[in-house]
Amino acid sequence: MNAQPADGERERLARAALTRVFEPGDERGGRWIREAGPAELIGRLTGPDGPARALEGMTATRLAGYRLRAASADPGRDLAAVAAVGGRFVCPGDQEWPSQLDDLGDARPIGLWVRGRSDLRLWALRSVALVGARACTPYGAHMAGTLAAGLAERGWVVVSGAAYGVDGAAHRGALAAGGATMAVLACGVDVAYPRGHAELIGRIVEQGVVMGELPPSDHPTRTRFILRNRVIAALTRGTVVVEAEYRSGSLVTARNAQRLGRFTMGVPGPATSGLSAGVHELLRGEGVLVTDAAEIAELVGEIGELAPARSGRVLPRDVLDAVSAQVLDALPWAGVTGSRDVARSAGVSADEALGRLYELHSLGFVEREGDGWRLTPGRTRNGDARRGGT
Repeated sequence: MNAQPADGERERLARAALTRVFEPGDERGGRWIREAGPAELIGRLTGPDGPARALEGMTATRLAGYRLRAASADPGRDLAAVAAVGGRFVCPGDQEWPSQLDDLGDARPIGLWVRGRSDLRLWALRSVALVGARACTPYGAHMAGTLAAGLAERGWVVVSGAAYGVDGAAHRGALAAGGATMAVLACGVDVAYPRGHAELIGRIVEQGVVMGELPPSDHPTRTRFILRNRVIAALTRGTVVVEAEYRSGSLVTARNAQRLGRFTMGVPGPATSGLSAGVHELLRGEGVLVTDAAEIAELVGEIGELAPARSGRVLPRDVLDAVSAQVLDALPWAGVTGSRDVARSAGVSADEALGRLYELHSLGFVEREGDGWRLTPGRTRNGDARRGGT
């Protein structure tokens, strides 16, 4: 009866150790874990040379590098370190594991180091990624914060990478709305990176979830930032890109989302802005243009989560029927004209024209002057005030 818990703890320790051996997204490592099992694999890497070399693709050079890392791995210490900051290690098969990450195949995380009291799996079920440029414009920061707040108010969890720019604005927008947000880091979850976001990351830990593939105290690298993006894409129902240049890492997240069959969205910007060029390229492909939280929720949400119908402002002229509008159009922009002239221009009878003119008079579109008719001064044919008119 005690064998299964012991085996489960052994596998957990092995996976924790392997997060120090393999880089995030290492598909060879993922295949070896799948084929041999995590406990068996770490045993091969720390045991005799022969069994490890028997793994397909495990060259002597690669084996030497893995052995160096495996020799220094201390999973018990790492698990104690994450527990000391109120965190935990979540593995595939755990109740809290988000099963959508399995869509990554052999590139799925070996496990996730997590801080925050909320349930990772439940939060990920209704989540949207908001990503974009670090050096964003005020417009980009405004849109990210507004979209995040709107999504949070609708019960969606906002996921981003805690970086400067769009990421930070998205997290702050969700927090300001009293909503839920999750940060996926490219370093250990006990490391505040970037340093300028130490307070923000602390707030996310308190009100949301902070997670990462790398063990405690591990540092970020350029490659790890790129590989982190696949987790953001897989974890969420859809990815929204707010400002991105052609070579932006945010577009990597969007492309990952597309490959995984997730929704990919973009927020348009000025055509002259290089920071929107990547987003516009995305929108020319399979990306969907969105401008507010309602449009995002309509795309990624359940049946019935519809954005409100869009239309221009209602003008007084909109209440007119076709014949009355035709008569109104027959009046000259300036001056007075007779009802017969109006009838001739509108193509209706004199009696019909006169009746419609009185109707337009009651609605404030026209005025009578002697035996003639004119447009009401200071009003356009739409019925609203004429700009600069008299």
